[in-house]
Amino acid sequence: MFYLQNRWKLENGRLRYYGLRNKPYMFKNVVKLTKSQERIVKNLPCELSDAEIKTMKDLIGKQVVKSEELRATPKSLKDARFCKTCIANDFIIAGLEFDKNGQCPMCATKNETKHLKSVVPVKNTFEHSKKSRFDVAVFYTGGKDSTYLLYYLSKVLDLKVLALTWELPFMSNCARQSIEGAKKSLSNVEFIIRKVADEDLKKIYKRLYSTAGNTCACPSLAYILFYPELVANKVPYFVAGNEPAQLVGLYYNHMAPKIAYTFGNNKFLNAIINLGRILTLRPPLKRGQFHTLATMRQLAYGDNFIKNLAGYGNQLVQKVVDAIHQVPSIVKPLKRAIRSSSLSGNIPAFVQVDLNEICGGHYDWRKIKDLIISQCGWVAPEKTDKGLHTSCNIEKCKEYSQFIRFYNMESNMIPFSALEISLASRDKAITREEAIAELNSALGFSLDEPPECAITKEYIK
Repeated sequence: MFYLQNRWKLENGRLRYYGLRNKPYMFKNVVKLTKSQERIVKNLPCELSDAEIKTMKDLIGKQVVKSEELRATPKSLKDARFCKTCIANDFIIAGLEFDKNGQCPMCATKNETKHLKSVVPVKNTFEHSKKSRFDVAVFYTGGKDSTYLLYYLSKVLDLKVLALTWELPFMSNCARQSIEGAKKSLSNVEFIIRKVADEDLKKIYKRLYSTAGNTCACPSLAYILFYPELVANKVPYFVAGNEPAQLVGLYYNHMAPKIAYTFGNNKFLNAIINLGRILTLRPPLKRGQFHTLATMRQLAYGDNFIKNLAGYGNQLVQKVVDAIHQVPSIVKPLKRAIRSSSLSGNIPAFVQVDLNEICGGHYDWRKIKDLIISQCGWVAPEKTDKGLHTSCNIEKCKEYSQFIRFYNMESNMIPFSALEISLASRDKAITREEAIAELNSALGFSLDEPPECAITKEYIK
């Protein structure tokens, strides 16, 4: 008796793998079938004749296997197989493969990806602006990473910072307290806080919950709310400070190819882009400005068809964009700001501060917490073992929805938090013991729906 191997699924004449494969097949998740092969796969499990086995060719033993070769997906963390080096396992990342040394693909390719720092240009120092009241702008959530970034820019570099906060309805109490603490501690930071009308936000959230199973629109909606503000104030830089594991996770989720991490430094490609702008009587783009326009245009008009054709479309962003467009009035100011900034060249450059580099080579969560508590009045979450996403009360809902959709092979997007905590433990930003404690209590990896989903449903009903 032959079976379709676990985590492979027949879709439109192709087999798709829902998981993270090991080298050399890490991103080879789609196998095209002939009509004859498709017919045979549709009938599995079944016995195969010699002629059918010949028709299946290289699929036998890989995608099509006998019962003794059939793998199973664990139903809980205690049944999972863990990587020998990090805490990646085949429960939180269903379909995770391991090499002969017991390592997951992220650990097996660590040296190959150590240069992948950011999909936007990296910049750790900034000049004082001569055209704006502000040197830089930051989207500030009150969470650990954005608070540390705010501290670095305002206290270490002594820059005039514009901190922009979208007050979402599920903001945690500790995040609210941390924002107030930052206001008192950081004298050269100006804070702007905005709240979307509940009527509009519920329209967006209802649509997003119906398509993605959660209401997470961060940071996309914040970009839409504040981009016109950045353009109006002629802020030269919009600075991100994503935790390093988040940035590398995009590669392992097949959302960003390696070239995306070096595009900002590619003089040839940028010269071609600027030639086109000059020929259309628009000023050439400075480093980071292309990334700003690309990000804002994606939110205003949807994903670039070339990106989707190449297989690097971001399902999460696509669903957020679809949901946001349920309220067209929110998008109109963004479109106007895109047009005016593109024509004038007054575009805030989208750049990333390398948190590892500014910490002396290693972004240690424990040391960062101690620093921002003493210097910024940061308030830690009630769950002391929580290291990821400390600013939102319903983070578990997002994690659960991403996890369960991937687990059930309804989405090919690997849960972001599963990659992030695995990479953080791989890179020693968190100890193995701390990571496992967070897996067991603070994150939404479970086959049972967490209470946080009820909070979301109550808001959008």
